[in-house]
Amino acid sequence: MKLWRDLRPALVPFLTAQPKRLALGAALAALTVLMGMALLGLSGWFITATALAGLNAATAIRFDVFMPSAGIRLLALGRTASRYGERLVTHDATFGVLATLRERLFRGWAQPGAARQLLARPSRLLFRLTADIDALEAFYLRMLVPAGAALAAAMLAGVVLGATRAWMGIVLALWLVAAGWGIAAVTAARARPAAVRRAQAMEALRARTVDLVAGQTELVMAGRIDAQRESLAAADRHLAQADMRLNRLEAGAGAAYGIAGTLTLVMVLLAVGWLAGEGVIGAPGAALALLVALTAMEPFAALRRGALDAGRAWLAGRRLAPRMAMPDTDTPVHARDDEAALRLQDVHATHAGSRVPALDGVSLSVAPGERIALVGASGAGKSTLLSVIAGDLAPETGEVHAQAHCLLTQRTELFQDSLRDNLRLADPAANDARLLAALWAAGLAQDVRAMKGGLDTRLGEGGLGLSGGQSRRLALARLLLRNVPIWLLDEPTEALDTATAHDVLQRLEAQAKGRVLLIATHLRREAALADRLICMQQGRVVADLARGTPAFDAALRALRPD
Repeated sequence: MKLWRDLRPALVPFLTAQPKRLALGAALAALTVLMGMALLGLSGWFITATALAGLNAATAIRFDVFMPSAGIRLLALGRTASRYGERLVTHDATFGVLATLRERLFRGWAQPGAARQLLARPSRLLFRLTADIDALEAFYLRMLVPAGAALAAAMLAGVVLGATRAWMGIVLALWLVAAGWGIAAVTAARARPAAVRRAQAMEALRARTVDLVAGQTELVMAGRIDAQRESLAAADRHLAQADMRLNRLEAGAGAAYGIAGTLTLVMVLLAVGWLAGEGVIGAPGAALALLVALTAMEPFAALRRGALDAGRAWLAGRRLAPRMAMPDTDTPVHARDDEAALRLQDVHATHAGSRVPALDGVSLSVAPGERIALVGASGAGKSTLLSVIAGDLAPETGEVHAQAHCLLTQRTELFQDSLRDNLRLADPAANDARLLAALWAAGLAQDVRAMKGGLDTRLGEGGLGLSGGQSRRLALARLLLRNVPIWLLDEPTEALDTATAHDVLQRLEAQAKGRVLLIATHLRREAALADRLICMQQGRVVADLARGTPAFDAALRALRPD
């Protein structure tokens, strides 16, 4: 029961994503096994019967060779077709289900605080999205499908032998199920610790490798490069030890299935020998029963790979279960308010791991088209307030109502991709003309046209290939592609030279007509765009100053100049 509770949030979405295709794939797998067994058994019966018929001329003339040979051909062609169909359907359905689970996982991650978790542990979340999702396929492809096919094989073997003596067929079927599934269950239980250690070692190996490659300069400067290499080697040793343990268990499971298959063949041989001696069956029937029994344990042997992967799949299911349990429907974090573009009422928020409130009873109302600057010392709560509005940080108490919005963070997030695809993150449907218009409005069009690849120019990791000013302009162009009524800006020109900063702000002001601008800043040039200054201190709003008042002018002069 505990195992089912751990895995239910991950397995239920897996099995219900494409239930008909998954069931069809399992049925085709069982049909393939049954046709293979029937083909071998019928071939043995036919060869034996033909040989015996050939001993007597009269019998040979009367013997019908056409129907059995036609049956053999039909089974051979059918087995090939069902095998192809089974591989096609099961893998296609599995890939479709995994894609659905990745989307579901993304939806589970699209919760307040997700961006901070991603920045804090990118390798761990990437491992969840790739290796952990892929590990779930073992439940279907390597456990459920082979187990169902093996059960069908046991039933066929039981029917063939039970046609002469019912109790023999029942005993054979029960023996096959007990031995076949029992070996798999014991192997899975013994392999689980090693499979879990292997998964953890693989994750550590990948993360430490990325750290070594990406941070080698910092590691050398800090004198930690040798320690990082030793840490990487230690993870590799742990992985090798787990692999060795799993390889031994696989060899042991293979030997156990071989012994079980031999015992099955010996028991059936004794049974058909006794039946033949009693005159119940002839040599062709005995050959049929023996060959069916010979192949009956093979489908169960296919379970050993699933048994070895069961621990890894269990660990992946437990890791993914909390996020898989999230609803798969879009739930808006903020409701729309018809009277104000943005309204906050007595909002309290605290960052994870901190006991000090980041926002302490903040209330704010912003009219459509209004421009507001949030000012205050570092740590006053300006960026936190933007995060709460954007939905990246969930408030503990209070209400947040906002129209559609987008956030321009302090850090420009660019990806190792083309300029075009970096821009299309804001609007996947935008054509080149619209992209160039946004670049022109951001002051980057001339630079892009001077590039040899134009919009197809490839950027390196983190936007490598662009200067700081160009990166910020590209982020601005991406913002301009978002046709939403509220723009949230967190120090939009920080770290830019004065000329570039003023140019970016002028272009931003020109494009923001009719929109709400909410700017978190400590710079005078950015706050000068605002109609109101909201002064913050220790997570509280301490002043709300309107343009044209002496207090507004004094607060503006107190900010850091260019």
